[in-house]
Amino acid sequence: MAIFRPFKAIRPTRDKANLVASRSYLSYSDETLKEKLEHNPFTFLHIINPDYKDKIKLKGVEKFKAVKEKFNKFKEAGFLITEPSESFYVYQQIHGHHIFEGIIGATAVDDYLNGNIKKHEHTLTAREEMFKSYLDTTGFNAEPVLLCHKENTTITAIIQQYKGTRAEYEFTTTNKVVHKLWLVNNTDDIDTITNAFGTIENLYIADGHHRSASSALLSETSNKENSQYFMSFLIDENQLNIINFNRLVKHTNGLNPSELITEIGKSFTVTKKGNTTYSPTLTDEISMYLNEEWHSLIAIASTVKQDCVSKLDPAILSNNILAPILNITDEK
Repeated sequence: MAIFRPFKAIRPTRDKANLVASRSYLSYSDETLKEKLEHNPFTFLHIINPDYKDKIKLKGVEKFKAVKEKFNKFKEAGFLITEPSESFYVYQQIHGHHIFEGIIGATAVDDYLNGNIKKHEHTLTAREEMFKSYLDTTGFNAEPVLLCHKENTTITAIIQQYKGTRAEYEFTTTNKVVHKLWLVNNTDDIDTITNAFGTIENLYIADGHHRSASSALLSETSNKENSQYFMSFLIDENQLNIINFNRLVKHTNGLNPSELITEIGKSFTVTKKGNTTYSPTLTDEISMYLNEEWHSLIAIASTVKQDCVSKLDPAILSNNILAPILNITDEK
């Protein structure tokens, strides 16, 4: 059963939440990033880019130490405060007509290690080690792992209860996403949330495989209690909006386009779809862009193993095209 517990967050004061909040720095252009760093003294981007004014950029542990130092300065300046008591946080994002909402708390590394938290991606060892070093040096999780769970009426009721009250934070970011966050520090509500998640057998990683894997690595060498948990945002599976994850293949293993389609045709029904972007609309369907033309690939049932993992589209792609035809066996 899932272990989910409250924690003492370090977070922006209410009046500065919209100024501190940022997207991943990788999503900003160099020009936009520079502008934000120069004109907003409160943005979290200062913490993760402590050397932006330096000609020689820091790397590795030295950069992580600078991140921690900048983080501490934000706390000393009063931009960030420490929660006085362990709490959960109801969090909501509104993207146009789609609403994502759930609860932020701490999930147990043990649940990750024993398989109660399910993963669906391979991770890169180098990135795991890098994130482990980052966590060990800085001492904080900046971005929660996104986990989904089966619908639970008790959890839904708690979320709806808090949505009827004033949010601690409510602001819109420049990418037109509305953010709302409610503080849950009532002991009865905390117990209700903890017990409700205790009835849920499994959680599933939707985003954050490297973050969770690095937390597991850190737990092996650290005796700090906090290192046995990692921050997570848990949402109902019905709210997931699954986006495509495309594979760019750099070679065709010596096959010309006609030969490649012939080989693929042994396991798929192949249909040309012209030069307008085509997205799959059916189960077991994959779209392929080859030789400036889109194709629909629908797996022939007899070529697909019937266990639950093999029936997933990424597995169908790997087992029937990437490995046997293109000789790509390590997708890392």
